[in-house]
Amino acid sequence: MGASFSTADTIVAVATPHGRGGLGVVRMSGPESAAIAQRLTSRELPFEPRHATLAVVRDIDQVVVTWFAAPHSYTGEDVVEISGHGSPWLLQSIVESACAAGARLAQPGEFTLRAYLHGRLDLIQAEAVADLIDAVTPLQARVAFDQLEGTLTSAVQRIDAQLFDLAAKLEASLDFPDEGFHFITRTNASADLAAVQTELERLITDGRRGRLIREGRLVVIAGRPNVGKSSLFNALIGTNRAIVTPLAGTTRDLLTEQVDVCGVPLTLVDTAGLRESADVIEEEGVRRAEQAREVAALTLLVLDGSQPLDGDDQRLLAETGGPRVVIANKADLPSVWSGSGIAVSAVTGRGLDELRAAIVGALSGESGDTAGTEDLRDVPRVSNQRHLLQLEGAVTAVTRSLEQLNQGATEELVLAELTDAREALEALTGKRTSDDLLRHIFSTFCVGK
Repeated sequence: MGASFSTADTIVAVATPHGRGGLGVVRMSGPESAAIAQRLTSRELPFEPRHATLAVVRDIDQVVVTWFAAPHSYTGEDVVEISGHGSPWLLQSIVESACAAGARLAQPGEFTLRAYLHGRLDLIQAEAVADLIDAVTPLQARVAFDQLEGTLTSAVQRIDAQLFDLAAKLEASLDFPDEGFHFITRTNASADLAAVQTELERLITDGRRGRLIREGRLVVIAGRPNVGKSSLFNALIGTNRAIVTPLAGTTRDLLTEQVDVCGVPLTLVDTAGLRESADVIEEEGVRRAEQAREVAALTLLVLDGSQPLDGDDQRLLAETGGPRVVIANKADLPSVWSGSGIAVSAVTGRGLDELRAAIVGALSGESGDTAGTEDLRDVPRVSNQRHLLQLEGAVTAVTRSLEQLNQGATEELVLAELTDAREALEALTGKRTSDDLLRHIFSTFCVGK
């Protein structure tokens, strides 16, 4: 694991975001971290571990230096954090001085890679660090934090331990066939495998919901002109972003906004009204609206609930294939609505909570009722496509082993499938992995983390 990665040198990078700020942090990790910090500050006495020390980096800045001695640090190595004023020039000058004193500039994600290589984090937890940094909704942050705390790792380790115990008993039955020992019956082995299969399937279901929270989705608002699409857009994002007038065709271009809907980060797009027009600009807006609808994960088809369905409405209902939620807008007016859909008033807010639940339900494959939203808030343990692929590989192997066991296959065949299942779980936690995969994962991190 990570055989080609060297941790013998000392790395340095700015650990805080780019731009000006009240404070900025330069981080070093490696065997020479404390010595380099001493050279930068001309300090004669060594720094005390876990103590903040006021110092001056020569001709650059007054700073606070904190030394975390190995192995009690983020990376498991000697780590020094230099906190100074948040000027990009000052921070970069400290980095350059550290490099001149013997450090080298860190690669993206190299601090967390070293934490993984030194056993401070497993691969699931390392990926959770990046997800926590990227979180834009409270639910995203909660999912990532739980993974960083080890909830998914613990679940995977429990399953792996069950498979190891079962494999050991089957192996023992092979090693002592003539002694009459029955370390486990086929009936009990089958029951144990079925329990593992159920738990893996539960994690996979969990992961499909988790991916929705982690990745978000593109949702497009579509409909005829003057049905209240822009008013609905404003109501969902909580601000008057789109211009609203009584005139049909007010919206000409796509309006895009990020919005948190029940913890799911959505890219919400308001579009031009769908109709034929001789106006060249409006016609281009309609074309863009149709393009946006084609790539959207979900279409919110808005109809005017205060008017009877006409031929254009029927055409839109027939043409909008794929996942969609039908909305009968203008529920604050007398209704003549005869179709199925969610009654909403973008003006008064009536029906918006039901609509939010329906959006999340449609995206997560639920029926669109409130129960689907409550399930989503149960904080899934799995949220990463890589995790899902390994879990699916494990459950496939477990399913094959269960089928072979029930069909009377030899222990050797069952054991081979159990080995495949355990290898998939070890790849999930990073106990078994390749350097190419590690490079790919950590290259997505920012420099300094």
